[in-house]
Amino acid sequence: MLSRDILIYRKARYELRAYMCYLFTQNIQNFIPSTNLKSVLLGIEKIKDEIDAFDSIYVLDAVGNEINPQGIVCTENFADRAYYYEAVREGRCIVTNPYPTAETGKLIVTASYPVYDQNHKLLYIVCIDLSLKTAINISAPSKFSNTCSQISTIIYGLLSFVLTLVCLSLFSKGVLSLYIALGHFKSFNIDEIFKSIIQLTLALAIFDLVKAIFEAEVLGKNADNSSHTLQHTMVRFLGSIIIALAIESLMLVFKFAISEPDKILYAVYLIAGVATLIISLSIYVKFAYLPSKEKNT
Repeated sequence: MLSRDILIYRKARYELRAYMCYLFTQNIQNFIPSTNLKSVLLGIEKIKDEIDAFDSIYVLDAVGNEINPQGIVCTENFADRAYYYEAVREGRCIVTNPYPTAETGKLIVTASYPVYDQNHKLLYIVCIDLSLKTAINISAPSKFSNTCSQISTIIYGLLSFVLTLVCLSLFSKGVLSLYIALGHFKSFNIDEIFKSIIQLTLALAIFDLVKAIFEAEVLGKNADNSSHTLQHTMVRFLGSIIIALAIESLMLVFKFAISEPDKILYAVYLIAGVATLIISLSIYVKFAYLPSKEKNT
């Protein structure tokens, strides 16, 4: 998924920048009297031996005009591009956010490196365009990281699919139980209604869980707020379970009160358990949603 690639890049951006800074500083001399276009082009050739999957490498002059290998300044100016003005502003190697190319619309990132003379006067900006996929592969901790990430995504997808089937089964059974209860309205059995409500409530709880897993692990959404999303999902899931147990305990109270009064104590135990779960959930909500500053004090 496109959004997942962007989120992966955001996490690995610092590793990519560190690697690109290493390449630039090792191959292009900076802040020395002998710095010129020829030495910069020689350094670029060395960088090309290190990175064989780049989209393009080019040099801009101090005002943002592109310079070809013959030293001829092109008419097109790139001073309004992030890879130029961010490098000038920072005065160091930078890596841009992903952006689409004008030709193909493919997402790329650009690593830029400002080159100065011995007087700290800006001479050139060396730029390297990398596709988003290439940038992620370069910054990956190992060659197996992407494979492991894909396997993890597939497993979470399969688990989401299986849990969705369970959810649909509970939903179908709940609707069927409700239909049967309403179809025999003259001989109405309240147990069927309670069972239907419990099944639908559990289906809702599992659906919330599946939704959270699929969005976070498969689609890669809410990565920046994953902790809050997990907390919210836990509250909804546990809340649905507590509701189902409360309904079950209420059903047992009615059943034992009418037919088996000697067993009503078991329903009381279940109600006490539900009350304990409610108190525990309240404590969880209280501490889970504390602001980060309050947690750190």
